[in-house]
Amino acid sequence: MKLTHAGIAGMVLLTMFLSQDVNAQFSIDAQIRNRLEVRDGYKSLALEGTVPAVFLSQRTRLNINYENENLKIRIAPQDVRLWGDQAIMSSGIGDNPSLDLHEAYADIKLCSSARVKVGRQELAYDNQRLLGTRNWNQNGISYDALVLKMKLDQLNIHAGASWNTRSEASFGNLYPTSRIKSLNFLWFNRKFNDHFKLSLMHISAGITKTDTTDAMNFRHTTGIFSELKKEGLTFWGNFYFQYGKNQKSNDLSAMLLDAEVNYKAGKLTPGLGYSYLSGNDKIIAPGETDRLFDPLYGNRHGFNGLMDYFTSYAKQTNQGGLSNAYLYIDYQFNRKLSARNTLHLFSLAQANPATLDEKALGMENDLVIRYKFTDWGNLEAGYCFYDPTETLKGIQDVVNEKFSQFFYLQLTLTPSLFRQ
Repeated sequence: MKLTHAGIAGMVLLTMFLSQDVNAQFSIDAQIRNRLEVRDGYKSLALEGTVPAVFLSQRTRLNINYENENLKIRIAPQDVRLWGDQAIMSSGIGDNPSLDLHEAYADIKLCSSARVKVGRQELAYDNQRLLGTRNWNQNGISYDALVLKMKLDQLNIHAGASWNTRSEASFGNLYPTSRIKSLNFLWFNRKFNDHFKLSLMHISAGITKTDTTDAMNFRHTTGIFSELKKEGLTFWGNFYFQYGKNQKSNDLSAMLLDAEVNYKAGKLTPGLGYSYLSGNDKIIAPGETDRLFDPLYGNRHGFNGLMDYFTSYAKQTNQGGLSNAYLYIDYQFNRKLSARNTLHLFSLAQANPATLDEKALGMENDLVIRYKFTDWGNLEAGYCFYDPTETLKGIQDVVNEKFSQFFYLQLTLTPSLFRQ
């Protein structure tokens, strides 16, 4: 949704008018995030003779919030751009302005235990493995949805639904096969005590069979997430099973398993984890079962290394799925400065005729240093490199590769501009 500057000004004035309620809270917060990236093997192996790509991107958000006992309103216009891509009026060089709405919703109280949230909103649940904000992407991700939220003692229940269209058609419900036509979910979360919580999630995601037909196939995902924190020890794990139909009408039978444990000992926190995303051991023909798990709309950047070699699993593993064993060490130098180094060992979950018999995909090392210099500002730097195997080179069809590495430097500012 594109916005004009006059439209943003109108929304600000409307929200300020609502804030005249003496029992309400009104605030305006900003987020400006600049990131320098040096890509020399990011997303795909670096090739001999290529020159590293260097660019800067920027996210600018304005979060306008209004809240009283019965109503919450959030309007968040956002602009995302590369430095230098803005059109020059005299020559027309560059892209068009990229101003749009990241969020625009109303959260309405129905009764003491239930609320409904309607409009464009972020959907982030548990560890954001299936539904997340995808915050690494400067655009992020949000949804046009309706979410009913209920709280019964220690039990939280959320039920969400969406129905997406591209035009105000007189008949038919056509929609691109590359996008979600209908996203629906149920989430049950119970906090048993200060140390342990458990969630049950079910998602039904509908995608049209073709761009020119109305019929949809639904991919169903059901599973649990749990987290335990006690005396310096933290463990979390999830298991999800996927069934229904894929976009090509194949039956689905796939699984995702994640587990991680760490222990905080003073300033030092070592941890290790494992992730298994099932794949296919053969090329799937019409009528056969698809065993490749789709993580749907969750975060991917933080789960399978920072170089993003494994975010589109069908293509990047040739349908083989992914196994990821990792360990890390986190050190908190002081209240403001910390560092984490993570080592990943990747392999295919299944070899198939489109991959080599050797499942190993290689090793990635990610070093991240964070410096929080004030309550509203932090600086983050990351350096990553990847050591590939012949299997990964074959999947990416790379012959003359060179050392693959990636560096970024990110400044994030989140000041509070106004609060009443």
